[in-house]
Amino acid sequence: MEVTEPPARERTTGDSVAQEEQQEVLMSSKPLHRFVQREPRSLGIVILIFGCAELLMGFELANESVRTSCEIYIPFWQGALFLVCGNLSTYTEVHPSKKMVTVCLAMYVVSLFGIIVSCGYRISCISNFAMLGFPRNDWGYMRKGQLVAIEGLLFTSSLCVSGILVFLCTVARFALKSTQTQVIVQHIPAPPQNDATSS
Repeated sequence: MEVTEPPARERTTGDSVAQEEQQEVLMSSKPLHRFVQREPRSLGIVILIFGCAELLMGFELANESVRTSCEIYIPFWQGALFLVCGNLSTYTEVHPSKKMVTVCLAMYVVSLFGIIVSCGYRISCISNFAMLGFPRNDWGYMRKGQLVAIEGLLFTSSLCVSGILVFLCTVARFALKSTQTQVIVQHIPAPPQNDATSS
């Protein structure tokens, strides 16, 4: 196996490599970095995608004359909550701090309460579609099937996001809980002193 030498600008001195290694050890032992190690950025991107889908389907449901989840604007406020949670997760991985993890935890909990409300309302909407009297032609059945499919898709995506949010809530809570009692001590040795003095 051939080993190539890195370019001059990528080379580092032995001291800076030791400092980087020491910094990596210190960073991995910080409690807030337990939150970062679970990669909230990747999960935040997934939540962002679900939020965009929620908003886009909300525009489609807004045009319907029958009772849908758009009657109380669920796709819009839940999509906005998902977008905020996703953006906070990606930002917190890049710039971790106790305040940001606390804000993330609060938004995760608010979003979970929103999911509980939306799931209950969507179940009632889907059951209402079964009782609705659509015309007995092909178009009426297709329209009913489309509405049930959209509401079912949004219901399923809300359940998926709730699983991600519960995981992120747990990780954030453990990271915040461990910051209260943990102390990190870093010992930096003094530079060696010369015995010979010049006069």
